[in-house]
Amino acid sequence: MNKTKIKIGITHGDINGIGYEVILKTLVDAGIYEMCIPIVYGSSKIAAYYRKNIGLENFSFNLIKYPIEANPKRPNLINVLNDEFKAEPGAATPMSGKAAFLSLERATEDLKKGLLDAIVTAPIHKQSIQSNQFQFPGHTEYLQSKFGNGNQALMFLISDNLKIGTVTGHIPINEIAKNVKKEVILNKIRLIHQSLLKDFGLNRPRIAVLGLNPHASDNGLIGNEEQNEIIPAIKQAREEKILAFGPYPADGFFASLTFKKFDAILAMYHDQGLTPFKLLAFEEGVNYTAGLSIVRTSPDHGTAFDIADKNMANPSSFRNALYAAIDIWHKRKEFEEITQNPVASIKKESTNE
Repeated sequence: MNKTKIKIGITHGDINGIGYEVILKTLVDAGIYEMCIPIVYGSSKIAAYYRKNIGLENFSFNLIKYPIEANPKRPNLINVLNDEFKAEPGAATPMSGKAAFLSLERATEDLKKGLLDAIVTAPIHKQSIQSNQFQFPGHTEYLQSKFGNGNQALMFLISDNLKIGTVTGHIPINEIAKNVKKEVILNKIRLIHQSLLKDFGLNRPRIAVLGLNPHASDNGLIGNEEQNEIIPAIKQAREEKILAFGPYPADGFFASLTFKKFDAILAMYHDQGLTPFKLLAFEEGVNYTAGLSIVRTSPDHGTAFDIADKNMANPSSFRNALYAAIDIWHKRKEFEEITQNPVASIKKESTNE
């Protein structure tokens, strides 16, 4: 792997959840600093509170004001909160929502300025964070508004052995069918295909597409979305040389382990994809926002208010999110090198001789 150590911004999420616990438990591993320079956007006061309660009294942050000041061998922290903010573990409060937004806003600004290479976001409480400044269903939609450049983002749940994207995201169940349209499905297939090539270094990736209705409609007996929208999208993708297959009935697809034959899966809606993913890869899974110009990952769990401040949170998913951000950043660089203009590459090599 390229030895370049990249700067990763870490947002603390909802300060009343398990965000600080999984962050601290991850950053206590000295091996992290061989691969990246982590910078937490948060509160040294609140970090100290959680650090003490989970028995990490010897752990400390290097306090900085700007990413350029980061110590490459230590955990760094930029204070984005004033002293009025305090932790109330387990409670969803307006203050904790505001704290989550302030962290996300500052990290996003620094990422846009090129001061960071990637960000990893701890979980937010989607209701508490709502305000005049944040009117989005979640991180994915917020980041799409900042870095999408007109392109849609893809919520891509990834692990070593399973990758699942969804056509529809955080919308009510009764709105799913009307949003399952050929062009939307085709765009998501393209996003998955491009991500597998660029972000994961896969050659000729195979993508499975799930049906919307039970039994993938049984040839139109149970709904017509498969015939009218999903199958035409798959056919168009195949014409574009994308190896897309389906539609597959979701229940049998996972029960028969058919998913192991594919590099990624496109589900039609949130729970159709995330339920099997969390069952099969909950403690190791990562939520990656594909399709954007920047790299953002997060753990695949929520704020877990019920176990906040009880030293019970498993940091595996957050740790994997950090590793995934590093790996994806390097894969993108490798892809850029491979696909760059060969003539320009030759000229560059001759100039350096």
